[in-house]
Amino acid sequence: MSKKLLKPTTALAPVPVVLVSCCNEAGESNIITIAWVGTLCSEPPLIGIGIRKSRFSYDMIKETGEFVVNLPSENLVWTTDFCGINSGRNVDKFGELELTPVPGEKVNAPLIGECPVNIECKVTKILELGSHDLFIGEVVAVHAEDDVLDENGRFCMEKAGLIAYGSGNYWSLGRSLGSAGFSKKK
Repeated sequence: MSKKLLKPTTALAPVPVVLVSCCNEAGESNIITIAWVGTLCSEPPLIGIGIRKSRFSYDMIKETGEFVVNLPSENLVWTTDFCGINSGRNVDKFGELELTPVPGEKVNAPLIGECPVNIECKVTKILELGSHDLFIGEVVAVHAEDDVLDENGRFCMEKAGLIAYGSGNYWSLGRSLGSAGFSKKK
């Protein structure tokens, strides 16, 4: 099999694409689209988000130490793109997109009501990395719509219609290829 050597780049794909909502101490809120996001630890549950210092949301999250990771579904792909290419310095994204800000249970940052899953986080550490800083957030609450849960209350990705990002495009997710450990089962 022939392979071509490429220059070092962020070749990991696809990656989750999320809408991160935040607010400042004055209560002004914003939404930023982030694809540099991931689970970092199970105990305690930690999520990392990479944000450029120049982004409007950067100072809001640094100031309050709180954010919400909102998982958008396929019907929100246009909204996700809009939030990624428009700055909150110029646009009230909740107002412009008629999104529903829902008060958090554990943080002051609003949840996005239209997203099927919302993950409230409190910043535990900020690591300066280069073009982006990594905000490590401890998960303090998770909200999920009833229709994305199974009869045991477990999250069903195929019901959520989540999206991913890779190679400059948004991708649909939803078809299971096998559960963890299926290769060992007979």
